[in-house]
Amino acid sequence: MTDPAKKEIPEADAEDNAPSQTAAEEAAASAPDPLAEQLKQQAEEITKFKDLYLRAMAETENVRARARRDLEDSSKYAVTKFARDMVGIVENLQRASTSIAPEARAGNPVLKQVGEGIDMTMQELLGIFERNGIKRVNPAGQKFDHNLHQAVAQVERGDLVPGTVADVLQAGYMLHDRLLKPAMVTVAATPAASPADASA
Repeated sequence: MTDPAKKEIPEADAEDNAPSQTAAEEAAASAPDPLAEQLKQQAEEITKFKDLYLRAMAETENVRARARRDLEDSSKYAVTKFARDMVGIVENLQRASTSIAPEARAGNPVLKQVGEGIDMTMQELLGIFERNGIKRVNPAGQKFDHNLHQAVAQVERGDLVPGTVADVLQAGYMLHDRLLKPAMVTVAATPAASPADASA
């Protein structure tokens, strides 16, 4: 005997209900998961902060390297002004030494002693300069370089290639790899043609 309270669902109705359950499941699956969304945002933030951290580290290292270079340069070139003043003294000693001719030294014991004193003082100063990275440069016979030499005149010299340093009036000085004082020089020029050469 069939229970009147118990009603059988027709097969057609059961089939109609099945697709609606599937649609609900699909809707639930396609709905944004708040936890997944939060994890995605946090992953993006971590990537962003990692990038900022790496950039800050690189910048800090650059600043450190720059500061190290500046410190090295300041200690290496700190004596520039003092050295520039001192090289003038060496050049004056050089002029004083060359002004006493060898014959005068040989004939006068006082001049000989004075000359030797000047030479010794100059050599000692040049030794001190060398130990502190200051080098005296005599560019006689070298090609003129406007970065290192100061030309005061051009002289006609047939025995030298034009553009060569003919005479050094005052030596140049380098402090490590920097120019401290340019050498004052005359530069060889091509001799002008004489009237006899022009007529030939």
